[in-house]
Amino acid sequence: MKILGIDFTSAPNRHKPITCAFGQLTNLVLRIETVQRLPTFADFEHVLAQSGPWIAGFDFPFSQPRRLIESLGWPTDWAEMVERVAAMGKEGFESEIRRYADQRPSGDKLHRRLTDVNANAISAMKLDFVPVGKMFFQGAPRLLSTGLNIQPCHLTSDTRVALEVYPALVNRRFNQKRSYKQDTLSLQTDQHTTARSALLDTLNSPLIAETYGLSLNLDSAVTSASIDDKSGDTLDAVLCALQAAWASIVPNFGIPLDCDPLEGWIVDPSQL
Repeated sequence: MKILGIDFTSAPNRHKPITCAFGQLTNLVLRIETVQRLPTFADFEHVLAQSGPWIAGFDFPFSQPRRLIESLGWPTDWAEMVERVAAMGKEGFESEIRRYADQRPSGDKLHRRLTDVNANAISAMKLDFVPVGKMFFQGAPRLLSTGLNIQPCHLTSDTRVALEVYPALVNRRFNQKRSYKQDTLSLQTDQHTTARSALLDTLNSPLIAETYGLSLNLDSAVTSASIDDKSGDTLDAVLCALQAAWASIVPNFGIPLDCDPLEGWIVDPSQL
């Protein structure tokens, strides 16, 4: 099975591209063969258009909190909601989120989906600092328009399966939450490099098979790039692929049967 891991950004460019790991899962061994930089959304859409079967893990929220959606009167069918959001345009969507949050009391401005709470992730509404709300706006409509089988939000018969993943969960489990990345050049340290190396050592150890039910095999160039890339994007793409590969070998992609399809679900063994 072809496996993809996508570290996403809401504003790709040659300095901060979308990063995609390409791998093959055979006999419970995930071989990551290459990592590509995608500096434009057109490049990203070209990857999505590649014929299946494949399973991909995307590091951005597929949806928004049900509480927000219902409060704003948006459709409660995921596809219709995403179409509504896309029709607003970027500025319209962001203005709506900010206006809603501004009217909320302190401590209750940014809601979280159930999966965000379980994963200890920030709100999918967040537009600043780590702008996952902007990632949702740029990512979800593109997944929908490509006709993918988007689990659990929009099920189709397509052989291209999209899953929401969160690579920080892998780091928390194996690397004692040590920070391994930093986008700001002046803040990048040897400690970040050491943390990336330590996490890669774990990825090559039996601990991965014990937790994810498969082993990981990285091309030597991918290993070097994962250590050298101080932004952590290369390593994140590898972790996204690992989580997607795990989901491909467990029932229902590791998504609870009672999951809310409007909100979506982050797939990882820790979320069962």
